[in-house]
Amino acid sequence: MPPLTLEDRVAALEEKVSVLTKTKSPQAGKKDWRTLIGIFTDKPEMQQLLIDAMKLREEDRQKTRPKGQPAKRAKT
Repeated sequence: MPPLTLEDRVAALEEKVSVLTKTKSPQAGKKDWRTLIGIFTDKPEMQQLLIDAMKLREEDRQKTRPKGQPAKRAKT
């Protein structure tokens, strides 16, 4: 089988793009993860979860820090 020419390859790609654009769901993109940002910020349970998670993370930091060495502050 001879190799396809550039024109044949482009035509095949255009055909695939045409099929994909016709079958694309109109709802695609509406269920974006960014729509979820901030939906739990006013929930007291979520605030407590975040506080508990930060406490656990700080405990882990303390365990890995050498004895007697103070915590390093991040430069802002």
